[in-house]
Amino acid sequence: MRGLLAAVLASAPLVALAQSAVAAPAQEMTMVTFNLHHDRENWPARRQVILRELQALQPDAIALQEVIQKPHVRNQAAWLARKLGYEYQFVSTDPPGRFKRYGNALLTRRPVLSRNDHLLAPLGDYRTVAHLRIDVEGRPVNVYATHLNERSDEVGSRIRGEQVADLLAFIAQSAGDAPVVVAGDFNALVDAGDLSELRNHYGDSYGSVHVNNELAQVSTLNRHYYDAPSRIDHIFFQQDRLLAREAKILFDQPYADGRWASDHYGVWTRLQFAPGTGNAGATTP
Repeated sequence: MRGLLAAVLASAPLVALAQSAVAAPAQEMTMVTFNLHHDRENWPARRQVILRELQALQPDAIALQEVIQKPHVRNQAAWLARKLGYEYQFVSTDPPGRFKRYGNALLTRRPVLSRNDHLLAPLGDYRTVAHLRIDVEGRPVNVYATHLNERSDEVGSRIRGEQVADLLAFIAQSAGDAPVVVAGDFNALVDAGDLSELRNHYGDSYGSVHVNNELAQVSTLNRHYYDAPSRIDHIFFQQDRLLAREAKILFDQPYADGRWASDHYGVWTRLQFAPGTGNAGATTP
């Protein structure tokens, strides 16, 4: 009897440990992508609406497109980052010191392990990508923000294909061993041929958690400004390292007197770290 009691007591810590492991919440991160429509249509009012929504969501990372700074308009990403208490990375083809700069940005509430940026080929199209490696509860994650060519003809498709190839090369050079999330305004439907190489590497977070018959009517172009639904703003994720658990459209309702936060809607997604991915590289610079 004593032997049986001793065995039960000895196994108790192991049972408790197993139970705590099962009960421990899975680690995850959230991200938003949003085209700001630069400073058009009463930016001082719009930014307050955008700020309130982002404060409520507290995403780990935010990708912004059409970010502008110019006389009498503070860099929009810098303003939002200061109000949110986030770090930010702004990238533009306009050199520092120029009276007006226009580009993309990444914001994060997580510690920044490294930062980088890249001008996308072809250089004459003035497109960029911002990169941050962030620490999400001890796990490094690479987040990228970009904005591809907007032309809807064959020339635009060819340019976007070239930009995707350059984007993938930059990711391969900068990501190291950490998982990858790529967000932005791609100016293309997720199944467009322009994005085929990107889809070969990464999953569509919104499409992963919504059934096909819902997706046909989903738009990230604001239907107040555009007639046909078109989902062209995406958050792509590395499927062997992350799992898409939830996604939704943001800023899809007017806020006052029929005014809108932007001519685009935003996208929010919740990603979970895949089991067994570990936290290797968390301190990699």
